Amino acid sequence: MKSMAKKMVIFTMVGIMQIGFGVSVMEASPLHDYYPPVQLYDGHDRDHMERERHERMERERHEREWIENERHEREMRRRDHESRREWRERQRIENERHDEAMRRIAHDFADSIFDR
Repeated sequence: MKSMAKKMVIFTMVGIMQIGFGVSVMEASPLHDYYPPVQLYDGHDRDHMERERHERMERERHEREWIENERHEREMRRRDHESRREWRERQRIENERHDEAMRRIAHDFADSIFDR
């Protein structure tokens, strides 16, 4: 009986060792690696997205400035029915309004850049 128990323990240990060896070989084989490789995040995507956001905000700011400048240019022209005094007064008011609009555009752009 003693020899039978010894043989069973030995064969069990050999079987466990073979299973462990087989599993480690299977894990190391390239055929078993069917998952795509994981890309480590290095921040490039975030930098790229941030740069695109900044460029988009720049384009929007330039477009708003262009629209405001076109409007300002139209308003600064003298109208047929205006006297010189009325025209000068309208120009003064328009210049103040234009300066305020340009400050607002710059302020909105600065807020959007630093707003996260």
